[in-house]
Amino acid sequence: MALRKALSVPFTSLSRASAPRPLLRPSVPVRGLIAQAAPPRRVALPVGDELMERLMGMNRERVQLERLVPQDVVSVEEAKKVLRAWEMDGVRTRLRKMPRSRLSYSEFLRVCGEAAGVDRGLEIARDLDESGAVIVLGGVVFLRPDEVARAIERVLPAVKDVDESEEELKEMEEKKAEMEEKAEGQVRRELWAGLGLVMIQTAAFMRLTFWELTWDVMEPICFFVTSSYFMAAYAFFLRTSREPSFQSFFEARFEAKLNRLMKTHHFDVKRFNQLRRASS
Repeated sequence: MALRKALSVPFTSLSRASAPRPLLRPSVPVRGLIAQAAPPRRVALPVGDELMERLMGMNRERVQLERLVPQDVVSVEEAKKVLRAWEMDGVRTRLRKMPRSRLSYSEFLRVCGEAAGVDRGLEIARDLDESGAVIVLGGVVFLRPDEVARAIERVLPAVKDVDESEEELKEMEEKKAEMEEKAEGQVRRELWAGLGLVMIQTAAFMRLTFWELTWDVMEPICFFVTSSYFMAAYAFFLRTSREPSFQSFFEARFEAKLNRLMKTHHFDVKRFNQLRRASS
C-alpha cells in the first residue's frame, strides 16, 4: 500500500505538468456582455394631448427663466435725459402757476435756477425756449405760447386765406380786364359815330348855305347850333366836374360803360378793392 502511494505521486505530478495551461482571457463584465447582447429598449414618445402638455410646460419654464434674466442697465446719457425732462417739467409747472403771462429774461433765469439749480438754470431756460414751452422775444419771455399764437393768427391772415385771396383777386382782375376792353370798344364806336354826325352836319350846312339857302339865313342857324354845343360842354362840366375836352369825354363815357357792364355781370367792386388793398 505504501509502495502504491509512493508510485502514484510522481505520476500525478507528471500528469499535472504535462496538462496544457488555459489561455489568459480579458476580464469582461458579465453584465456588459448581457447588455450588448440584449436588444435596444424602445422609449415611448408622447403623442396627442400628452405632447401638448409637455410643450406648454417647457414654454412656461422658459418664460420663468426669461423673467429671471436681468434687464439692460440704463446708460448715463439716458439717465441725464430723464433728469433733464424731470427738471423741465418742474419748471413748467412753476411757470404755469404764475398769474403773469410774461416775464423778463432775468426773472425767467431766476425761476429756472430756483427749480433746477444755479448751475443748470441757464441750460434749462435754453431747453424750454428750444422746445417751444416758452417764447423768448428780445428780453421778454412769454409763458403761454398758445395765447401768442392766437394773437398772431388774429393779426396776420393764415397762409391758406392769403392764397385763396390772391387767386380770387387774379380771377377778378382778369374779368375786369375783359370788361374794360369791351367798354373801351363801345366808347370808341360812339366817338366814331359822333365824328360821322359832325361830318354830316357840316356837309348839310354847306349844302344849305351855297345851294339851297343863303348865308344870311344860315348864319343865325350856325350861331344857335354852336351855342348848343357850348351849352352841352358846360352841362358836361357841371355833371362830371371835368374839363370839357375829348379826353375827358372819353374817360367819362368809359366809366359809364364799365359800370354798366359790371352791374350786368354782377361784378363786386367793393370786394375787388378790398382784395387789392390786402395784397398791396
